[in-house]
Formats: sequence, structure tokens, C-alpha cells
Amino acid sequence: MTTEPQNTDADAVDAIIEDWRRERPELDARTIGVFGRLQSLVARQRAVQDANYEEHGLTLASFDVLANLRRSGPPHRKTAGELASSSMLTTGGITFRLDRMEEQNLIERVRSKEDRRVVYAQITEHGKKLIDEVISKHLETQRNMLSGLSAEEIEQLALLLKKAEASIVAYDPKASSQDKIASNA
Repeated sequence: MTTEPQNTDADAVDAIIEDWRRERPELDARTIGVFGRLQSLVARQRAVQDANYEEHGLTLASFDVLANLRRSGPPHRKTAGELASSSMLTTGGITFRLDRMEEQNLIERVRSKEDRRVVYAQITEHGKKLIDEVISKHLETQRNMLSGLSAEEIEQLALLLKKAEASIVAYDPKASSQDKIASNA
């Protein structure tokens, strides 16, 4: 469903900024417009996307693992450490998630032929079919959620967000390693 944005009038974030301007006019509260809207946007996006995952028996974490394996190319497998370094989960969190995903026949564990100590999580045929279906709907939903923006505006916004992220990391390098962020695909 494609709809134009309903309301570009003042919102709750604008009200907060205006409150601070009134109460503390010497403060520059413009950044609340960015961070407040980012928080709202993520919460709304997650609510919509989570419904897609749940419809297919997935969570954000299992979706992330399947997408990670699928986009890695044949043979669509990684170690728990490799998955953790390219996802939002810790190695322990990955192990727990992989146990559940193995029970659902989404992945299987495969020992390395070169080093039997190395165990890969490899996507099953069922997992591959499922992620192919879910990622199509995932991306369609994302396009629909941003239907009020032109393709050029989407690219501009993505570049501005990338620049903002780099600015945050430059401000505090620890920010780059704190909470791992899922690519959401």
C-alpha cells in the first residue's frame, strides 16, 4: 500500500523543541529533531517489520541470521563468530539463536573438513526458501514505508544518516563498537 505522508504539521518532537526554546532559549535544541525522530522512526519501522517476521515464524534475530547467511553466497555458511561480527548479536546470542533455528530446520551445523574444531551454520533449503520469501516482502515493505520520498530523497537521506553516524563515531569512537547494529537485510 502506497500512501503519501498524512501530516507534515507540528508533531510531538516539534513541541518538545519549542518547549526547550521557550524554557531555555540559549540552548540549541535542533538535534532533538534528529534524534527524536530517529527513535520514533525505528520504533514504527520495527513494529511493521516485526509483524512480517512473526508471520513467517521468525524474529528480528533469526531474520538477521538467515539474511546474513543468504547474502554471503554459496555455500551460505559462516561460523558463529563470523555471524556475530556481522550482525547485532554476541557469539553467545548467536549460539542460542542457532540452536532454535536448527530445531526449525532453518540452518544446520556443518563441521569443517579442514579443521574439525570449526563448525559452520549453513542455511538449509527450507531456510533459503523462507528468507527469499521474507526478504522480498521486507524490502517491499520498506519501499512502501518510504513511499512519501522520491528515490533521490531516499538516497540523500541514506547519505545524511551515514554522515551523521560517522560524526557520532568521530565524537566518541566507542560508539562504533558498542551495540552492534543489524543491517536489517
